[in-house]
Amino acid sequence: MSTSCNDLPPCATLLERTRIVLVETSHPGNIGAAARALKTMGLRQLVLVRPRQFPAAEATARASGADDILAQAVVVDTLAQAVAECGIVIGTTARPRYLEWPVTPPREAAEWAAAQTGAAHLAIVFGREQTGLSNDELRFCQRAIRIPTAADFSSLNLAQAVQICAYEWRLAAPPEAAAAQLASEPLATGAELAGLIAHAKATMTRVGYLNPTRPQRLPDRLARLVGGGQLRHSEAQILRGFLSAIDEALADL
Repeated sequence: MSTSCNDLPPCATLLERTRIVLVETSHPGNIGAAARALKTMGLRQLVLVRPRQFPAAEATARASGADDILAQAVVVDTLAQAVAECGIVIGTTARPRYLEWPVTPPREAAEWAAAQTGAAHLAIVFGREQTGLSNDELRFCQRAIRIPTAADFSSLNLAQAVQICAYEWRLAAPPEAAAAQLASEPLATGAELAGLIAHAKATMTRVGYLNPTRPQRLPDRLARLVGGGQLRHSEAQILRGFLSAIDEALADL
């Protein structure tokens, strides 16, 4: 069992560069069943954020031969660590809620992900069995997935939701030859985007544009602006440089 996201394999095809992130999973059997879902669809990367019990015999039993996925699973303390290397982060939500970014079915999200250029890691994030992802956790995402279900019974098991998304990712994955023609300019990683957002908020506060005691929806919209635009690494660096120049100019006043 790995303990660092840095141990994950380098980016390549859509399936190889996609990681499934499970946040605070309560039942180890769901972890094993999710591992099985990944392996059947050709995904390899499983990241666990503060699982209640792992490793566990029940997880191994439910994996049904996907023991290698469990053995390579990465365990981290925070969602920020889980997605730090990712240029694209897609959250999942089972209930309607107001979000500043698109909420789409898995197929549309998979087709969108397949169309993105650049060899960036991509994360699909699944929340707790009972409560899903919090609004704060969804702020790490540029998009969200909501699986269409019957109106009178919308309850999906966690591993079932992982299987549906993994299936759609497999359908959307371009042929290996096409996937090899990735753009040379990588997308900004999750860590770079988080740093840019934090820097922008600090500079906005210094110039009086953001009141941290009454931020209203500005932080959410800033996250949407930065995360939803598919910024390249060089573009993020330009914006950080611009903010640093503003900070230096303010220091000279």
